[in-house]
Amino acid sequence: MFCLLTVRLNQNYFTSDYLGTAWTSMPLEKENLISVRHLLSMTAGNDDTKQYVIKSNLTYMADAGTRWAYSNIFQKLMDAISLASDETFESYFNEKVKSKLGMDGFWNVGTIFTIYHSTTRSMARFGLMALNKGKWNNEQIINETYFNESISTSQNINPSYGYLWWLNGKSNFMIPGEQTDYQGYLVPNAPADMYAAMGAKDQRIYVIPSKKMVVIRMGDASDPLNQNFAVSGFDDALWEKINAVIK
Repeated sequence: MFCLLTVRLNQNYFTSDYLGTAWTSMPLEKENLISVRHLLSMTAGNDDTKQYVIKSNLTYMADAGTRWAYSNIFQKLMDAISLASDETFESYFNEKVKSKLGMDGFWNVGTIFTIYHSTTRSMARFGLMALNKGKWNNEQIINETYFNESISTSQNINPSYGYLWWLNGKSNFMIPGEQTDYQGYLVPNAPADMYAAMGAKDQRIYVIPSKKMVVIRMGDASDPLNQNFAVSGFDDALWEKINAVIK
């Protein structure tokens, strides 16, 4: 959801332009390097082993833009959007997206994860808007230039990551919790032009422009004993089954 809503922010601005200074526990000169774009692209440089987003956990590991690591620090975008729009994040979301798409659901701001609770049909509506580059019922809800940027490689460390969207069809990829550079497509069995929202417990929104198709997967984790934050072997196995139907 954040990947589209942050069009309200200028991704080239420094995060401190919205949140003020000392919103992390980093040295001020390091905190001041972090732009909105760094939060969107997972390159803020914070210690990603601390996923509970409180100031004391937002500590320095590398200069912003020099290290890719999946981190919940992106949740600070909610605060930035609220300050930029002068309303609560949920009110802004409801006005700009939920009401226009006719979605169900609500935001649950937990101690570690911020999750949108919804239905498969509502996620399909969101996916269809993404398929149409931010347009719904002939209304351009999300600026198309920004949307195209969000589904393009956002940095040169992990080419399979845009602005909170995962991208297939790139030469290599990284995954949460590791600094390993894996060669090949993110999901080899999926179409190369696929971009996807990959949530915990294998919650998925796959968007495939070449097929004019959106695939939603909700439910329990495919492997409850070995749950993943994002991409897992489940994706490739599922697309093997999907390919047998659509080819």
